[in-house]
Amino acid sequence: MGCSECCLKCLSGIPYASLIATILLYAGVALFCGCGHEALSGTVTILQTYFDVVRSPVDALDVFTMIDIFKYVIYGVAAAFFVYGILLMVEGFFTTGAIRDLYGDFKITTCGRCVSAWFIMLTYIFMLAWLGVTAFSSLPVFMYFNIWNTCQNTTLVESSNLCFDLRQFGIVSIGEEKKLCTASENFIKMCESNELDLTFHLFVCALAGAGAAVIAMVHYLMVLSANWAYVKDACRMQKYEDIKSKEEQELHDIHSTRSKERLNAYT
Repeated sequence: MGCSECCLKCLSGIPYASLIATILLYAGVALFCGCGHEALSGTVTILQTYFDVVRSPVDALDVFTMIDIFKYVIYGVAAAFFVYGILLMVEGFFTTGAIRDLYGDFKITTCGRCVSAWFIMLTYIFMLAWLGVTAFSSLPVFMYFNIWNTCQNTTLVESSNLCFDLRQFGIVSIGEEKKLCTASENFIKMCESNELDLTFHLFVCALAGAGAAVIAMVHYLMVLSANWAYVKDACRMQKYEDIKSKEEQELHDIHSTRSKERLNAYT
């Protein structure tokens, strides 16, 4: 019986809303970072193999340098949001404990409320950032969808020679002419290979992961806002109880003093 009561007490202190948001955040970030990293590697292979794009020998800002930068950004995003998820879970545990022990010895400090407000502001900024990442992730999905869809309908475009010019997507400079036409041998090889199909679906999964991260941020905002409101009300309730207790103590002291004065007067 004692063990079951202890387990129930532990389970009652778990912030389930924060836990669900953390799981969703980790799943979304892992999906975005893992699939995005592999999709970028596949993009490098496609550009070098089928579009004949060569890495610049000098330290120029070409498409391959940008891809390397994006990979490093992905590493940073994975590490940063792993730590941020832990911080939000810790904040959820402390807030849950504060609400649960409202009428106990636990005292809600002003610092705790400021930390909750800071997390709300930071989470809102991260939500806007993930919205931007989601919009940015849709661009390679759109580009690869056009190529992938053309490969799936090669029989319909046999009569017309369609070309994909990388200059249209800003991948190469205007002076470079890197085109891949449907009648070329490289285009047929690319459509028959696994790189295009795999890279396209990896970008789709990365986009889904970014969307899941946005949902997690929205979930966190609801949880943090609710916790902050509860903590604020709890703080007001504590102040009211303290004032009430102080007034009752003063009234008790006054009655005690009067009783002593009357007793001394009689004696």
